Amino acid sequence: MILLSHGQSAGAKRLPNRGASAKIKVGVRFGFSGPVLPRHILMTQPRLDVIAIYPGSFDPITSGHLDVIERGSKMFSRVIVAILQNEAKQPLFTIAERMEMLRECLGGISGVEIGTFKGLLADYAVARNASVILRGIRAISDYEYELQMAHMNRRLRPGLETVFLPAGESFSFISSRMVKEVISLGGNIEGLVPRPVEEHLRRRIGQQKSTTAD
Repeated sequence: MILLSHGQSAGAKRLPNRGASAKIKVGVRFGFSGPVLPRHILMTQPRLDVIAIYPGSFDPITSGHLDVIERGSKMFSRVIVAILQNEAKQPLFTIAERMEMLRECLGGISGVEIGTFKGLLADYAVARNASVILRGIRAISDYEYELQMAHMNRRLRPGLETVFLPAGESFSFISSRMVKEVISLGGNIEGLVPRPVEEHLRRRIGQQKSTTAD
C-alpha cells in the first residue's frame, strides 16, 4: 500500500519521470518521516494507466471527498467513485439522490465516473478491472482502520493496492456525519460541502423538521 503526501515534507525523495507506464512504489510510514511523493510532482506527472476506485457512503459528498477525487483524477486514468449500498445504515439520502449529487459535483472533472456496489469491495474492484483502492486519511485513527481494510483487501485479492491521500489542511476535520449534525442544529456549513449539496441538505433537513412538527 502507498501513502502519498499532500505536500513536500522534510527528507522527501523525488521520483524520476518515467512516463505514464511508470509504477509508483513508495514505502512510507504515516507522518512526515520517510520518502514521500511531493504534490508538485503529482500535478506534473502523466496519469498512470490505472483504474482506481474511491469507495464510500457519500451521504452526502463533502468538500473533503471532492478534494480527494480531484487529486486522484490527476494521478490515475480513471477514478470510479463507488457508493456503498449498506442496508444496515439509515442514510439521509437514497442511492439515486446521492448519485444525482455526485453528478452535479463531478461533472467538470475528466476521467471520473460514478458507480454503486454491495458486498465485498475487493470483488467489485476485480469486476471493474481496478487495481487501486483510493482512500483519504484525515487522522491517525482513520489510518489504523484503513490499514486493516487495505490488508484484508490484498488478502482477498492479491495485487489490489491501496493508495492513501492525506486530507488537505482545510478538510481534515470534515465528515458527512458532522456536516449533517451541524446543519440540523442550524449551523453554517458553507464551504464544508459543494454548493449543490448544501441546497439538497437544507431541503431535506427542512422536510424532516416539517414532518416532525406535523
